[in-house]
Amino acid sequence: MSDFSRRAVLAAASVGVTATLLVGEADEADAAGALIKTSNVPVGGGVILARRGVVVTQPRAGHFHVFSAYCTHAGCLVSQVANRRIDCPCHGSQFSIASGAPVAGPASTPLPERSFKIAGGKIYLT
Repeated sequence: MSDFSRRAVLAAASVGVTATLLVGEADEADAAGALIKTSNVPVGGGVILARRGVVVTQPRAGHFHVFSAYCTHAGCLVSQVANRRIDCPCHGSQFSIASGAPVAGPASTPLPERSFKIAGGKIYLT
């Protein structure tokens, strides 16, 4: 993990700020195909992994979700995770970090949840 990413993760965690973290996938992925380390997903927030097309969230400590990163309204890539919501920049849709359900904007369908497993402190798609 780069120093910048490590500082961003620690800063967000230390002050309880929910923020989007775009993690360099070369830093996070390993030979076994892990998406991200669980410790790099902020509680009450999430991480957008654009190249993998997913958002990994942790609404409460130890409870993770993996959703598609593409808005169900017009297919735009979501841009941030803030205030317990996943935001789409195209038309203002917002989705819950806990369920992927739309909470604002024109989207009427939840973000599809992806199947995953946690092993060795890392999250893997299944």
